[in-house]
Amino acid sequence: MSAVSMGTGTAETAAYGGLIDAIGGIAAGVLAILGLTGFDPEGMAGIATIVLGAAFLVQIGSILSEYTRLSYQAGLAADSVDLSGGDGLAAMFLVGAGGIVLGVLALLGMASAVLTAIAVIAYGAALVLSSSSVRQLYLMRGQAMIAARSGHELLAGQMASGSAGVQLLTGLTSVVLGILAVAGHASRVLTLAALLVLGVTVLLCGSALSSMVLSFVRPAAGAAGSRRAVG
Repeated sequence: MSAVSMGTGTAETAAYGGLIDAIGGIAAGVLAILGLTGFDPEGMAGIATIVLGAAFLVQIGSILSEYTRLSYQAGLAADSVDLSGGDGLAAMFLVGAGGIVLGVLALLGMASAVLTAIAVIAYGAALVLSSSSVRQLYLMRGQAMIAARSGHELLAGQMASGSAGVQLLTGLTSVVLGILAVAGHASRVLTLAALLVLGVTVLLCGSALSSMVLSFVRPAAGAAGSRRAVG
């Protein structure tokens, strides 16, 4: 298998992961809205917590797939890539898995209000720690490119930068709302509000990741086709 086809396949995997991540964000937001309207708030909060945990796991897989593709294109070993957001990605993986467990326990009725609030705090902290991951992907891709960036690549870079800022602000907001919920201040409402904000953020970040990956795949594929035609 050629380097181009392998890199393109990995990029498509990352792009599809970003799309699935965005769908998970939509689902979590809808569940949170249903809970805020009074339809089984505890059940909706528990299911939304599970969905967000799964979305976090998908997002970490998508980001790592894109890091792998970039390092392969650059001819670098996987352990030699400058992964500045590595700690945040590891935290996101652990939080995603832990959030699924907390959501399941909440659905079983084991202190559901407290467990979902704790999950919200963990999700917020993970977003803060991993807020620079997508931005780092764009910087790595920019360093690997020799030609000037096209318009859609610049737009993708702006989306990546914006999503990093949104992740940071949303993470801090979720941590605050989660702490207030654990303290007993309208815990159901605050937890569902935090889950809604987290769902929207996951949607935006998943869309930004897919757009960035696809914007880099198309020029690379076109360049490979041109080289084959010339050869």
